[in-house]
Amino acid sequence: MRNFILVALTTIQIMAQEPLPFSFIPTAPDEITTANTLTRMIQGLGFRYYWATEGLTLKDLKYRPTEEAQSTLETLQHIYGLAMVIKNTTENSANPRPMQEIPNGYKALRKATLSLLSIASEKLILATEEEVSQMKVVFDRQGKISSFPVWNLMNGPLQDAIYHTGQIVSFRRTTGNPIPKGVNVFLGVKN
Repeated sequence: MRNFILVALTTIQIMAQEPLPFSFIPTAPDEITTANTLTRMIQGLGFRYYWATEGLTLKDLKYRPTEEAQSTLETLQHIYGLAMVIKNTTENSANPRPMQEIPNGYKALRKATLSLLSIASEKLILATEEEVSQMKVVFDRQGKISSFPVWNLMNGPLQDAIYHTGQIVSFRRTTGNPIPKGVNVFLGVKN
């Protein structure tokens, strides 16, 4: 039992030290395909989200532009849900509505969102054009199934997540905590 606990603690420490995905955007592929294009869009979102959420404070997380608007934390939770839809689409898995569970706490939420985007990106890198054309955005609303072509992923959840990531950037500027200097979204690097 003692050895199991030591192995578990060591594993947790190693996992805690693993860098999160999307601190930079990988080199672009040589060929333009549907799968590569979707992958690059997800990588761009992941990069923007990584830096938009790096170093958020409690003040940032509580910020809401008006009483009726979502707070930064609530916006992060919404982006998590969108990332789940993106990942599930690459697996042709249904998205239960209402959404089941959201990770608790800023760090867990950030890591989970980036992990979902990383999984989606990796699945698309390996996907054939035929596989991408067969992907569907599927919602399961308590047994009522609705299905949409992969095109809806691009103009729906993917663009929505980019939009809301921009809100996070704006919100944190308002609270006096702008994104770190040197983040270059055009090149996909931080200098």
